[in-house]
Amino acid sequence: MGSFDHPWDVSPKEAAAIQERLSKAVVTADDLGPVRTVAGVDIGFLEENTITRAAVVVLSFPDLQLLDQAVVHRPTSFPYVPGLLSFREAPSALDALSQLSVRPDLLLCDGQGRAHPRRFGLACHLGLLSDIPAIGVAKSRLVGEHQGVGEERGSRQPLMLDGEIIGTVLRTRTGIKPLYISIGHRISLETAVDYVLRCAPKYRLPETTRQADKLASRG
Repeated sequence: MGSFDHPWDVSPKEAAAIQERLSKAVVTADDLGPVRTVAGVDIGFLEENTITRAAVVVLSFPDLQLLDQAVVHRPTSFPYVPGLLSFREAPSALDALSQLSVRPDLLLCDGQGRAHPRRFGLACHLGLLSDIPAIGVAKSRLVGEHQGVGEERGSRQPLMLDGEIIGTVLRTRTGIKPLYISIGHRISLETAVDYVLRCAPKYRLPETTRQADKLASRG
């Protein structure tokens, strides 16, 4: 962990202020070396949401074979507040990342990055605190507007908020609902889109997300 550590036992108001402050530290340009490993994180809740479970997998890149994995359970310590989900989810995800024997070169998060009201979703939070380049790969839109996306795989449209491009709406499989891609940390949006497509050769979701979800369902 680096210089961006912060307390987790905070009020929602304090959490929003932390997001505002840390969002300024997110690097939105390419600052990643050779990518030979990619990781996915799946976060869920057990026992009436009192336990948070994080599953992390590391796959080789570009052939996407499983190299390492970790599952962590810890008490849920933050309430469900839209826009502040990373305070509920990130502690267990960071725990799981710390248990890996293979440090990933790139992290694909099942959630938002800069496509967030304060430009600091889960992918930004995990990327900044772990200092791993990260991409937000969300299944649904949190904020922003966009034009219609073509039906073919690879079709895309900018996701806009207040006149700013905050992400890309990307079709990863022909005729299937698009995904919402945004910068997490240390990667540009164009590069992020390229990696998402390369990590999703057959299905709507990247293999990182699919494999982490499989692991979570077993753990």
